[in-house]
Amino acid sequence: MTVRFSSSCVSGETGARRSGIRPAAVGRALATGVTGLVLLLLVLVVVRLPWMGDLGIHAATVQRLRHSPLAPGNPLVDANTPSPYYSPWTLVLGGVARATGLDVFVVLRLAAAAGLALLVTGVWRYVRTLSARPAAPVLALLSLWFLWGTEPLLWSGFTGLHSLALTAAYPSTFTLGLAFHFWTWLSGAVRRPAGWGVWLGLGVLWAVILLCHQFSGVVATAGAAATVAAARPGHAVWPRLGGALLLGVSVLGAWPYYDFYALADAGERLETVHRVLYAHPVARFGLALLGVAALVARWRRDHRDPLVVFCALGVLAVAAGRVTGHYSWARAFPAAVIPAQLAAALAVVEAGSRRVRAVWAALLAAALLAGAWAQAGALGYVVPADALPGPVADTYRRPWPGYGWITRWVRYGDVVMAEGRVARQVPAYGPYTVAPGYPDFFLADEDRRVAATRAYFAPATSPAERRRIEREYEVRWVLDRRGALDDPGLRAVARGPRGEVLYAVR
Repeated sequence: MTVRFSSSCVSGETGARRSGIRPAAVGRALATGVTGLVLLLLVLVVVRLPWMGDLGIHAATVQRLRHSPLAPGNPLVDANTPSPYYSPWTLVLGGVARATGLDVFVVLRLAAAAGLALLVTGVWRYVRTLSARPAAPVLALLSLWFLWGTEPLLWSGFTGLHSLALTAAYPSTFTLGLAFHFWTWLSGAVRRPAGWGVWLGLGVLWAVILLCHQFSGVVATAGAAATVAAARPGHAVWPRLGGALLLGVSVLGAWPYYDFYALADAGERLETVHRVLYAHPVARFGLALLGVAALVARWRRDHRDPLVVFCALGVLAVAAGRVTGHYSWARAFPAAVIPAQLAAALAVVEAGSRRVRAVWAALLAAALLAGAWAQAGALGYVVPADALPGPVADTYRRPWPGYGWITRWVRYGDVVMAEGRVARQVPAYGPYTVAPGYPDFFLADEDRRVAATRAYFAPATSPAERRRIEREYEVRWVLDRRGALDDPGLRAVARGPRGEVLYAVR
């Protein structure tokens, strides 16, 4: 790593030079060692696969594709509707589960390992297109993990360490890794003459990225636009680029599992969910301001620098979402933050004189340490939580125990009446719920299902009304997280580790 912790004014440098040890080499070795430790941490996280967040919907998606790859239906409820979760990547995972007979959660561990490997190698290759310095990729990885803010943002598509620890198995990690490789291949195509085959392949890859995770696909598109703008391609490139875009658009329209273009009318629920992303911007992204300073220096050298254009496009998308109320556009935040993080890393190895680079190294090292402390809650996924220091334990989110215990009675395809967070987890094991645990604008009767679920668990609801709801949705089981239902039409069959009760419908 080119983080030069010692400068010419430090007396230890003289001793290091006399012993034949270069300070830059020491810094690079230290950074490489830290990077290796973080990767080891992520590998251990994959082994444990923390059960929380959106893991349930992804497990349910793989379940449906394993049992019915051609017509999986809705992943959460017993309805024949399309779903944006059925992507090329989850189709592969469903095929692996079907061919091998592996448990879905084992397949998701494999997905996490593949996604992280793709992300690390993608960052490494893309940074090589920006700098030939050997320390640049290592610094870039550290910046992507830690150069965020003092408050960790746990959301898919964001590369902070704590966020990756929870979302490694999600399609967003795989997709973002694929995006870095996409930018690398695109950089080569615009810099050197590339044939029609290469460009058409890039068009298909762009479509695959958008299908696998739409929000990360927006980030990938912004990075691609910046790459093309910075390369100033000749006239021969434009027809090939147009052909690639046309083929990509065609692939998006031809995808049989859901209507990609219908996502543009996702509705109010999607905006409401994402509004929180605009809260506490300094606490969540403040450390990345160091990279903004590096971007200003790059802009002065070249107004069409790829990282500068990339960041500008991300800022425009996020700002437009805030102004217009399209809060889901906040998922473009990585398009603004990632280029700033990379710029900060590259400044350490390329900015001006040795003294200037030493200053950048000191600033980046301090920012990375602050960011590492903010992300330290991820340690709780590989060490006992009670072994963590108090401030670190406060940022650790304890995983959910899951509902694997119900599978002794509940079979694949059974309908379970459940509400809240429970409804997010139950479909991961094969059953359906009455109401989806997530907003689903492809599901026409979603509001009716939500209302029926709310009414079912309301204390004032009569047994006769519950029987009517059970018949309408073919409910066979009821999972009550409070364990307080008193209804003669239900028979308690099991109690979960947190007091939940599984009832069989008589």
